[in-house]
Amino acid sequence: MIAALQFPNISPEIVSFSILGFELALRWYAMAYIVGIAIGWQIIKAALRRPALWRNGPPMQVSQLEDLLTYIVIGVIGGGRLGYVFFYKPGDFLSNPIDIIKIWEGGLSFHGGFLGVVLAVYLFSRRKAVPLPDLADIIAVAATPAILLVRCANFINAELWGRQTELPWGVIFPGAAAQSCATAAAPCVRHPSQLYEAGLEGLLLGTVLLLLAFRFGGLKKPWLLSGVFFAGYGMARFLVEFVRQPDAQFVSAGNELGWALHAGGYGLTMGQLLTLPMIIAGMTVILRARRA
Repeated sequence: MIAALQFPNISPEIVSFSILGFELALRWYAMAYIVGIAIGWQIIKAALRRPALWRNGPPMQVSQLEDLLTYIVIGVIGGGRLGYVFFYKPGDFLSNPIDIIKIWEGGLSFHGGFLGVVLAVYLFSRRKAVPLPDLADIIAVAATPAILLVRCANFINAELWGRQTELPWGVIFPGAAAQSCATAAAPCVRHPSQLYEAGLEGLLLGTVLLLLAFRFGGLKKPWLLSGVFFAGYGMARFLVEFVRQPDAQFVSAGNELGWALHAGGYGLTMGQLLTLPMIIAGMTVILRARRA
């Protein structure tokens, strides 16, 4: 029998309650964003209170953080939702446009949320006269706690699971993950790819960025930390995609790889295709920042 870990019995809902006939719930997924943004807020605040970290002093006042938070939240939710709609299920939402606003039913794209934050940061920089390179760099550092926690929430929700594996740390996920490949002889064991992403995109990348910012003068080199974030996240996601089950809409009959480009029997998933520009842009930005 294949060694595997049984999925922990954790409810996606932290607490649920009824108000005036409406059923409301606080979910781990929402809490991950809330706590992640709160931690990021504290990281930015700590950096702004240490003038020696910056080349020309802090780029903004601590009092401006509330306005920045508003811009970022709108960028994450708006961009994440629209990215999910256009990248993953355009046909479904074109036939039912009203479903686009139903974010409580789930469906946010990291790449869409990332583009939303980029736009939000650019607009904040222009309207508040805050140097864009400095702002982008500290936000790159502050973003990783939310990524870490959201990936853990994906695991709790038993979503975005990996492909089948015989490794001893494979997990027997419930629901569709188990039903799609289980047999009478053996359960369906899959990579906990959400935790791989949490470790690489959140913990490892976050640690590197924090050290660069607070110990090695990274904030004194415009765009360096942004480049490290782009390249680091892109490479982490690209690697995890090799063991991550592609979204159902990209999987053809009999082809669990879910290829988007195909050559010699190997392919790239949609996640890898969307990540390649991040890696290229990140490496380019790092090289230019080091030469500055």
